[in-house]
Amino acid sequence: MVLVPLLGTLMLISLATAAASIVTVALMVNNRPLPRVCAVLVLLFGSSAAVAYCYGWFSVTLGGPFPALCEDRNASGADLTRTAQEYWPLRSACVYSDGAVVEHISMSINLLVYLLAGIAIVLAIAGAVRHRLTPSTSEGSLGKR
Repeated sequence: MVLVPLLGTLMLISLATAAASIVTVALMVNNRPLPRVCAVLVLLFGSSAAVAYCYGWFSVTLGGPFPALCEDRNASGADLTRTAQEYWPLRSACVYSDGAVVEHISMSINLLVYLLAGIAIVLAIAGAVRHRLTPSTSEGSLGKR
């Protein structure tokens, strides 16, 4: 499958970006203006969302944790014929011989991805608004900080 190496690479890059962002925020927190800190925090939360998504994708691709949620027989007594898994929004469906389908969605992974991506979006907007509200400095006063 072509997507496995691609998403593995994305996960490693996102993990490295998140780690570098944490170090950068720690170094910038006392010395830089808020819009720059917000920009690095956007990078941190955005890359963390990518890591969480890739983790969920690999979890589904490698066969877990969803198949354990399927019962061998449904309420009407039909046998489990197969499990169908999709990568987004990381859902799994138990398909039974009578045509019944029971869907399971990994809310923990979805919630984490949505929360991290939402924080990144809010910080991007806050940083952009703060940058627009900050009066621009003239070229001669740039070195006088």
